[in-house]
Amino acid sequence: MKFGLFGSAQAKRGGAPDVDSAKGYRDFLEFNIEAEALGYHSSFAVEHHFTGFGQVSATLNLLTYLAAQTTTLRLGTAVMVLPWHNPVLLAEQAATLDLLSGGRLDFGVGKGYRYNEFEGFCIPMEDAGARFEESLDVMTRAWTTDEPWSHSGKYWNFQNVIVEPPTIQKPHPPFWMGAGSPNSIEGVAERGYNLLLDQFAPVEVALERMATFRAAVEKRGRKFDAYGVGVARGLYVAKDAADRDAAIERRIAVRTRIDNLAQRPDGANKASIMSYDDSTETAMEAALFGTVDEIAEKITRLRDGGVRYLLLSDGGSGIDGLRLFSREIMPAFADSDTAEAAE
Repeated sequence: MKFGLFGSAQAKRGGAPDVDSAKGYRDFLEFNIEAEALGYHSSFAVEHHFTGFGQVSATLNLLTYLAAQTTTLRLGTAVMVLPWHNPVLLAEQAATLDLLSGGRLDFGVGKGYRYNEFEGFCIPMEDAGARFEESLDVMTRAWTTDEPWSHSGKYWNFQNVIVEPPTIQKPHPPFWMGAGSPNSIEGVAERGYNLLLDQFAPVEVALERMATFRAAVEKRGRKFDAYGVGVARGLYVAKDAADRDAAIERRIAVRTRIDNLAQRPDGANKASIMSYDDSTETAMEAALFGTVDEIAEKITRLRDGGVRYLLLSDGGSGIDGLRLFSREIMPAFADSDTAEAAE
């Protein structure tokens, strides 16, 4: 199995002299630099806006800074929300990161699901799908066309442009796409992209989605690669049951706050990532929260279901949890035969 990271950083607001807004970002960088030394494969960073608690917004900027301090860590976006971005400018920025990192960019994309973000950008959520499709077409063309080209679309127009710099990875950085519904998963397979599965889905749901993706890939005559499915899971290495249970309750509280930002005023946001209940039982089932033995048991279940690539989101055990995981848990799973991915 491969293990990577998934997550964010926080930059606190406030004008007081004792408020260091950069500390959360520095902690994120130190966390990832050590993760590379501990043998983690990748780090996928989110993109979010207008939260009030400082989640990562300028994702490519942060990853570019991280690229300068690492050498092997894959640098992923999970995800860049295409409806909010000028696709040509985004293609240039992402290509710059790919170039400077020596070809380590994994470009995760999505349509977005939080209402408050669309409201903040004054973009109707109803336009997200069409904007996403047009931007995706433009970015792919930008990365694969060596002569000047033009585009006239519903949302974007470009005249006689050529995108610079070129990407190192050819024909472009690997696309990763977050999806949850069967139709969305079919769409990922149709495009030939890699799949990102969210951290809140219970294990059985995640495995069902992976099976749907595998069937969709093979139906199109391609060989399925389990390393092309990143399954995000919250991680908290607990001292004991009481420590674990307290961490789960904190996780539920954070998720409730995020869901309140994401939900539409009419309650009609049906995004798959918001479809799970917020019970302790569901949170415990989905997250890798527990003692070393409890976490290993959960990963065994995922591995036996075909998962080969886990993206770990820190649930509060921090760098100590990362170290403990790499020392006590990772060795039992990291030596799985790569050939198993194609079985």
